[in-house]
Amino acid sequence: MRAVHLGFLLPISFLLYPASNKSPTARFTLIDLFWCIASAFGCIYIGFLEYDRLVSRAIYVDPLNATDVITAVLLVVCVFEATRRTVGLPLFFVAAVALIYALLGNRIPGTFGHTGYSFEWIMEHLSLTTEGIFGIPVGASATFVFLFVLFGSFLKCSGAGQFFIDLAFAVAGRTRGGPAKMAVLSSALMGTVSGTAVGNVVTTGTYTIPLMKRVGYPPYFAGAVESAASTGGQIMPPIMGAAAFILAEFLGVPYLKVAAAAAIPAILYFLSVGFMVDFEAQKRGLKGLPASELPSVAKVLKKSGHLSLPLLVIVVMLVRGYTPYMAGFASIISVVAASLFRAHTRLNFRSVLTALNTGAQEAIVIAVTCAVAGIVIGCASLTGIAVKFSALILNLAGGKLYLALPLIMIASLLLGMGLPTTAAYVMVAALSVPALVEMGVIPLAAHLFAFYFACISAITPPVAIAAYAGAGLAGASAMQTGWEAVKLAAAAFIVPYMFVYGPELLLIGGWGKIIIASVTALVGCYALAAAITGWFKGRTSLWERIVLISAALILIAPISYFSFLGIGLLGLVYFSQTAFKGHAQLYLKNRKENKENL
Repeated sequence: MRAVHLGFLLPISFLLYPASNKSPTARFTLIDLFWCIASAFGCIYIGFLEYDRLVSRAIYVDPLNATDVITAVLLVVCVFEATRRTVGLPLFFVAAVALIYALLGNRIPGTFGHTGYSFEWIMEHLSLTTEGIFGIPVGASATFVFLFVLFGSFLKCSGAGQFFIDLAFAVAGRTRGGPAKMAVLSSALMGTVSGTAVGNVVTTGTYTIPLMKRVGYPPYFAGAVESAASTGGQIMPPIMGAAAFILAEFLGVPYLKVAAAAAIPAILYFLSVGFMVDFEAQKRGLKGLPASELPSVAKVLKKSGHLSLPLLVIVVMLVRGYTPYMAGFASIISVVAASLFRAHTRLNFRSVLTALNTGAQEAIVIAVTCAVAGIVIGCASLTGIAVKFSALILNLAGGKLYLALPLIMIASLLLGMGLPTTAAYVMVAALSVPALVEMGVIPLAAHLFAFYFACISAITPPVAIAAYAGAGLAGASAMQTGWEAVKLAAAAFIVPYMFVYGPELLLIGGWGKIIIASVTALVGCYALAAAITGWFKGRTSLWERIVLISAALILIAPISYFSFLGIGLLGLVYFSQTAFKGHAQLYLKNRKENKENL
């Protein structure tokens, strides 16, 4: 199955992605055709021609013939070239370093050296076992990911993207700073089916960013709102980013468990961004759009509400215990069926071909990323570098969790700056997450910690792909947009720490504790938004912002008996903003009137 999956997508990557900037883009060249045939042969050889012999042989014991070795080398080289073309040089170099380490690491003295492996042994490990190219990432791509990418493609072709945008306009357009709230809501809705940050920015930002600028938001802020909200789409159930499916495979748990655990943190994230947008609107005195320019919720639901049925199909099937494969397949069929309810959403034969074409193209980058990530994981598993890296983190942190977590956060953010979310997560999961588990962190919380920061890396400068996309649409500075997006996404830098220490936010534990932890975290996100924007009931002073940040950290933290202190601090700022400042303003007003009377 994995060979068939890669055997379709890897050859196509050479036909669609040119070898260089000077290569023609309207047609493929003889070089492209060579790579296409070579990669197809490698997958056919393993998946069909020699499949029975390769799966029944004793690996590392039965000798390989010359054709086996040539095929293994060919596949590795093809994956590297496809990575260079589709994903870019950063991931190419990371994989190259991993391969060089496997080949020459025996010459490194000390802890980080290894015993050494022959060239044939390494190629066998990477190409002819399920520890390398055909490992867990490609397995997830071939099963979960491809089906849900195809589902998203069908849903977009049926007009669901426009439905989500129209619904967000109808619900939030009239409110204070409406277009920004529309961006947050539409990105959350699109995130349930998209799972890609940049794609989400481009889809919804085309509509929301001009409207945000129109009502008075600065261009950099408009781009930041869209990029921060769209990045959250990767952590938004029921369909999260591709890395979430690989996460489920790594843990050996149902995808539904991962999606359920991610629900509360995802909701907190979007509500936090929404709070900041609202405070910013109050501070700038911004209003919503006129009702005459907005559709009504009833009309939007009547016109295209049936397009939400496929999402319901996925959730119901997963909850009832069907496999994600069956749920993904049924959801695609349900899109076609639901589209027939209205003439303007009906999928005809041409629309189905377009959906298949778009889904296949979107899956290419994911499949190639998973294949090259498999090379890195294969080199790590063969050489034992993952265990050594985990030991290094444990030593640097001195066995203290509060020191290990920032190290892994930084690793996720740095890797994510140059790599796709999937690759960044896979690297950290393979090298660093075992250290957290060894320190006693629940495996699900440890993996989600790395996953969240790999997602957020899309908006962290200096390389912030989603922020760059938002800045481009807004006509703003990319760096300024990126830093503003980081401010808006502040909750995402705090909540992962909290669910590591208190897994109640991941729906682990008694329902009483889960509800209390969720409510206090929500209030904490509200306080955090007020502190960062500098606005609560009015403009906040320095000491009020410090108190608000303290209240936020206490409330988001999973220590329930501290929550009263956090509420007390929030009440102190509220009293200062209302009673105290009200009396002060009245005193100054009376004093001014007395002076005028004299």
